[in-house]
Order: sequence, then C-alpha cells, then structure tokens
Amino acid sequence: MTPAPVRLLLLADTHVPARARDLPAEVWDAVDTADVVVHAGDWVDVSLLDALEQRARRLVACHGNNDGQPLRERLPLIGRIELDGVRLAVVHETGPAAGREQRADVAHPDVDCLVFGHSHIPWDSTTPGGMRLLNPGSPTDRRRQPHCTYMTAAIDLGGVRDVELHRILR
Repeated sequence: MTPAPVRLLLLADTHVPARARDLPAEVWDAVDTADVVVHAGDWVDVSLLDALEQRARRLVACHGNNDGQPLRERLPLIGRIELDGVRLAVVHETGPAAGREQRADVAHPDVDCLVFGHSHIPWDSTTPGGMRLLNPGSPTDRRRQPHCTYMTAAIDLGGVRDVELHRILR
C-alpha cells in the first residue's frame, strides 16, 4: 500500500501583529488541513508561534531578521525535517535573487527542498543540483506584490509535488 502524501503549508513573513492582527481565516483553515506547517521566519511576536504550535499537527520553523530574542531562543536559524525520504530545510534569508540557486546548492548540499522567506516575493525554482527552492511570499504583507500569498505542497513518491501558490483576495 502506498502511503498518503504529506500535505504541507508553507508560510513566511507573517509579521503578526506588526502588519496584521492575525493570519487570514483561509490560512488558519490551511493550518487545520496540513500535516506539516513550515514557517520561514519573521514572526515578530511569540504569540503566533504559540498559536501555531497548539493548532498545527507538526511545525517546522526558523527565526527571521525581525524576530527578537524570545523567538530566537525558541527557533533555530535553520529548521530541518525529513519527510518520506525528502530532506526539507527552512531558513529566512538566501540573499539576492541573482545567483540564489548556486548559493543554495553550496550552502545546503544535504537538502532536497529549501523553503525561505524575507523578500515577500513568491519563488519556485530548482537549483542545478536538483534542490527545490520555495518562497511562499507573505500572507499578511504583500509589499510590492499584487497579493498576499502562501503556498501548499505535498511530499509524495520521494519528491515535492503539487506546489500551489495561493493568493489572498481581500
């Protein structure tokens, strides 16, 4: 019997409560259906971390550049998990877009999928070494993007599949 896909929810740059009082309702709905929630930093306050730890089945996360000492004490610089043989890592910053794929291959040679944030700009690419790079954007602070966003994906058959960028329409 083939195991069921592992459903992922990818978040970054939530900035709660600085940019929004809370996550949008559709993101909380996605938390409830995900097997694993991955958050790429810039939480701003521990209250959202506490809420996600309570509500998510499993949380893999890191801290970001806007996260103070209380969050840095609870979250690593790089979060890691292996899901059905797929080595996933989450980090806040990867540097400028130019050369990102090559830098990621060098910095994370033991990773199959790297989730990152910081730019608030959605990103989906594959490095020359075959690593999938995903940035879900931000569900609360679109900056210069047309929409606030988040991603869902699945780990299935030894790979990252069904990556979908969701736009939050307000």
